[in-house]
Amino acid sequence: MNKRVVITGIGGICGLGSCAADIWGAMCEGRSAIGVLTSLSLHDITARTGCAIRNLPQHEIKRKQILSMDRFSVLAVLAAREAVQQAGLTATDRNRYRLGATVGVGVCGWEAIEQDYRAMLLHGRKRTGAFTAPKVMPGAAAGHVSMDLGLRGPVYGVTSACSSSNHAIASAVDQIRWGRADVMVAGGADAPLVWGVVKSWEAMRVLSPDTCRPFSANRLGAVLGEGAGMVILESYDHARARGAEILAELAGAGLSADAFDIAAQTIEGPEAAIRACLADAGLVPEEVDYLNAHGTGTKSNDQIETAAIKRAFGDHAYRMSVSSTKSMHAHCLGASGALELIACVMAIRHGIVPPTANYEEPDPDCDLDVTPNVARERKVKVTLSNSFAFAGTNAVLAIKAA
Repeated sequence: MNKRVVITGIGGICGLGSCAADIWGAMCEGRSAIGVLTSLSLHDITARTGCAIRNLPQHEIKRKQILSMDRFSVLAVLAAREAVQQAGLTATDRNRYRLGATVGVGVCGWEAIEQDYRAMLLHGRKRTGAFTAPKVMPGAAAGHVSMDLGLRGPVYGVTSACSSSNHAIASAVDQIRWGRADVMVAGGADAPLVWGVVKSWEAMRVLSPDTCRPFSANRLGAVLGEGAGMVILESYDHARARGAEILAELAGAGLSADAFDIAAQTIEGPEAAIRACLADAGLVPEEVDYLNAHGTGTKSNDQIETAAIKRAFGDHAYRMSVSSTKSMHAHCLGASGALELIACVMAIRHGIVPPTANYEEPDPDCDLDVTPNVARERKVKVTLSNSFAFAGTNAVLAIKAA
């Protein structure tokens, strides 16, 4: 249970770019990829602001496999391939039962669901597609990653709305600590930019009509995006034995539940998750240099998160850097935490804190150093990544310099 867990590869795809390096470059520039959604599949949606992946890169996924994949699974495979390549890992007959995958998903395969419903209800088709059931299940992304990479260790999906990828990563850490695996491919993927999902978020009146402005006094709501992020987690001893480059250490995780409301947050739940994460990582608040906030851009979320950070960190809350990269890649639901983990790892490696883009007006209720608009050079040794979700499920990760 005391095994150290390290990160040896990262991969990502979202509106900011089709690889982790491009995503990080855009973050450092403070460049937002949020814009007008032009997809014809959104039909009569009025909330046309989002962050879409304009073109998928060439992937060469086998036709037999692609027929049973929804978009979120494709994104998961692309990000996982990149992470595995950077880590220099190959599944062989000797090690494949010690390699696993956990993938967090917030809304599963709604593209396939919607296509079938429209075909049957509007156009009179009598049956669904032959592969609809395996396409839509939340665990499909993890299964496809395992098939694509040849992983036969612990493989499963995790779903807890917007905390899904952080829960998946925390669960993968446990598999390594418990000795069930030497290596885990972990992260999240989601593709929610389809009519039914966007329509439901529109009905909640939490979507911004223009862009995402976390912590800014004139923020108008969240923006939905799509994407995937993956990291390669290994036991420290395994990584050293194979001569892998260690990018950072996944030092700890903290999980909690609000047990309060299906949509509204509390301050106590996020605070408890932050405190639990620090304890699991053996850290004190003063050691944290940068915190990647959940920061959705809604009025209540940003105020509550600010209050929770203040309670957990005390006076140090005003001395560390904070930012929300959702201001650039939007809220990718189950993929958000994994994309934000890329920002945390790269902040440590490059000594740069990515900004909160689109920030315009100070909010007295969100009075932390939120790194407005412009990236900042800073020596970063320890970062935290917050993810809070509907149903009050909270997951916080701690990342340390290798």
